[in-house]
Amino acid sequence: MFSFSKLRHQVSFDLLMFRRNPAATFFTIVLPLIFLFLFTSIFGNETLPNGVKVATMYVPAILALAIITATSVNVAITMTTRRERGVLKRIRATPLSPWVFVASQAAAGVAISIVMTLLMIAIGRVVFGVQLALINVPSVGISLLLGGVCFAAMGLALTTIIGSEEAAPAVTNAIFLPLYFISDIFIQGDGEESAVPEWLTFVANLFPVRHLNMALQESFSPFATSLGDSFAASWQHWLVIVAWGAFAVIVVAKFFRWTPGR
Repeated sequence: MFSFSKLRHQVSFDLLMFRRNPAATFFTIVLPLIFLFLFTSIFGNETLPNGVKVATMYVPAILALAIITATSVNVAITMTTRRERGVLKRIRATPLSPWVFVASQAAAGVAISIVMTLLMIAIGRVVFGVQLALINVPSVGISLLLGGVCFAAMGLALTTIIGSEEAAPAVTNAIFLPLYFISDIFIQGDGEESAVPEWLTFVANLFPVRHLNMALQESFSPFATSLGDSFAASWQHWLVIVAWGAFAVIVVAKFFRWTPGR
């Protein structure tokens, strides 16, 4: 039986374990901030032809990276490690429902993503002058929640193709790092078009990374004049993210393993 009380306790434990893991803390919280300062220093914070400052595009882009790291990357590596060390097998022998444990991984990732969102918004406002209009706050919230939950499901799905604890970081980086480059996260265009060739944009549009980035970009857009404008610009990206999340749930339901591969 699904218990929200048990879920709350498990999420608290997972967040405690995250705080006690220096590597996870660095790559999830510190590294995205380094990227934000690094890219805005390299490319400057000039105003683009469309009237938007460069930092206004980098804040949501690096936020997308932070959400993916907090959910997909962390979940894939952590769950693979626990599986290969026999932790998941032992959890199956406890009174804790397996799906409470699985849901707690997604919930912890979303909680970390919320913290990163607030941190990015604050730094963007104070350091780079990036304004988030109140009319866009609901759109940011939807992008955050949908992205967090769906990418956490994708992280669980990735464990089904990762054969060992040692392979987990390599597999996740091999999948996401190229997608960051072709999804306009590391290199921004001129505000109207992608910085990568058209055929790479086509490839990027097949995957959810670019759509999370674009949904957040639209949510930070200074041109929205109403809540309807904000939603209208993002709903197609949300649909793709949800579709990938649903596919990931199907993969997890059919192929997720609780026991080590060896």
